[in-house]
Amino acid sequence: MLTGDELLKVLGALGNPHRMRIVAALLDGRDYVSRLARELAIGRPLLHMHLQRLEAAGLVRGELELSEGGKAMKYFELTPFCFALTPRTIGAAAATLGGAGEQGPDAPDAPDAPGAPGGDARGSVGEDTTTAGGTTAGPSTKEKTT
Repeated sequence: MLTGDELLKVLGALGNPHRMRIVAALLDGRDYVSRLARELAIGRPLLHMHLQRLEAAGLVRGELELSEGGKAMKYFELTPFCFALTPRTIGAAAATLGGAGEQGPDAPDAPDAPGAPGGDARGSVGEDTTTAGGTTAGPSTKEKTT
């Protein structure tokens, strides 16, 4: 079973269209960076960044090899993986999550979360907010006319 932090790493790694395309491109077997970059029509630096993210999540592995001409080439291949996402597995993973400092930006205690101390005090549409002077400003009842 994955821990909550490991599950977040995997989901984050797969939560990008480029990285999903990289996984799809590696379905037929390993490939080296330059060929993958050409096949996916993205630059090598960007591809490297995405491959590092997939590798950190344990979804791909890279291996440096020397070509016949003596040129170093990094090959990547998929690692075998299978994840079953169910409410129960997510609940079990959530119970193992790291400290509060590792929560996402929408977590209630995150500094940039609306309504959090030091966060965005604008609130949501129709939500009462407290001003700097401590008074409450409710939702506006004026309608904008065009």
